[in-house]
Amino acid sequence: MKIPSTQGYPETAEALVPIYESRGYIDVHRQVAHLFPKAPGTVLDIGAGTGRDAAGFAAIGHKVIAVEPVDEFRLPAARRHPDPAIEWVDDCLPHLSKIAGRAKQFDLIIMTAVWMHLDATERKLALPIITSLLKPEASLVLTLRHGPVPAGRRMFNVTASETIALAKTCGLAPTLCLLDQASSGNQPDVTWTKLAFAQSNALA
Repeated sequence: MKIPSTQGYPETAEALVPIYESRGYIDVHRQVAHLFPKAPGTVLDIGAGTGRDAAGFAAIGHKVIAVEPVDEFRLPAARRHPDPAIEWVDDCLPHLSKIAGRAKQFDLIIMTAVWMHLDATERKLALPIITSLLKPEASLVLTLRHGPVPAGRRMFNVTASETIALAKTCGLAPTLCLLDQASSGNQPDVTWTKLAFAQSNALA
C-alpha cells in the first residue's frame, strides 16, 4: 500500500542514504541534545530513515524503536546498524497503529524532517496519539523543513506557531523553538525549525 506522506522516497532512497549518513547524529541534533535523556532510556524514532539517529541513541545506551514505513530505507538500515538495542518497525503516521497498540510509553520521541509530510488533517490525528506515547517527564522533539519542495515529494508549509497551537490542544507546552536555522547542506533556500515539547502538567 502506498503511503502519501512517503511519496518520492522509495525511488530516491538509495541516493539519499550516503547524504543522510554523512553526518553524525550529535552534529545534526546539537541544538536539542540537552533535552535527550541522560540515563539509558527508551526512544521512539518516528521516520527513522537510514537509522543514523537510532544508531546514535543505541550507542549511548538507549533502547530504540525505529519506525520507518519505506522498505527501501528500513531494510538496508537494519543491516547497516545491526544493534540489538534497535527494533525496526514498519509503521506510519498518522495512526501509528502498531506502536500505539503496544500501550508503551517513551522517554523521548523524535521526528526528524517528518511532520511537514503530513497534511493538516493527518497532523491533527497524529499528535494526540504521539502525546499518549510520552512518559510524564518525556520530551517530543521535531524538525520542520521550509523551502522549495523537492520534485516528486509531498510536503506542506507547516509553521512553528501552528504546531505550537496544535500541541497546546494535546496538553503539550513548548520547551524549545529555534526558527530559520540554516540548512547543513548546500541548500541556501532551505531553512529548518527545531521544536521541543513537554507535557504541560510536568512543567507546572
